Amino acid sequence: MVGLDNNYQLLEREMAADDPWQLDGNPFERERHHQMLRLSLSRESITNALEVGCAAGAFTEKLAPHCQRLTVIDVLPRAIGRACQRAKRWRHIEWIVSDVQQFSTVEVFDLIIAAEVLYYLDSIEQMRGAIRNLTRMLAPGGYLVFGSARDTTCHRWGHAAGAETVITMLNEASLIEVERVHCQGELSNEDCLLACFRKPI
Repeated sequence: MVGLDNNYQLLEREMAADDPWQLDGNPFERERHHQMLRLSLSRESITNALEVGCAAGAFTEKLAPHCQRLTVIDVLPRAIGRACQRAKRWRHIEWIVSDVQQFSTVEVFDLIIAAEVLYYLDSIEQMRGAIRNLTRMLAPGGYLVFGSARDTTCHRWGHAAGAETVITMLNEASLIEVERVHCQGELSNEDCLLACFRKPI
């Protein structure tokens, strides 16, 4: 629980910035979002999508026009508030303050996006639990788009694991990897993997 509290406080501090994580102003982040959206649009149409971890809504704003319905969850009320304000012109978004491990619904989603989120969990086992939860809510034939800094970067930041470890877990969860994209910027921290998975029908 101490690790979770520390990660929550870290997120709170990071969200206090005008452009947290430079999601709007950084060319690397813009390219990462471009690739995430491209992977998200692997389906011809998106009926019901779930975005896990919205930060200040930079990607939510890009995804929303392509979804009939979009549910957005974030553990931080401040993140939900900022993203909701940014995407207020869209009326088909449901905003929920929730942890990825605790979020539950009887609905299934044909698209789930979980990018730069799971490494904030305190342990490998908690990551596995979150993946089980997300996989349960993914509709047969649905797509899950995952993104994360690499393991070495996440370890340097003090997190349990990063992209390579979680991608292995997603493959072990009986999802089919469709595509993997490497995004590299100019700085050492600007190095992430994105992967698109499909749930078998």
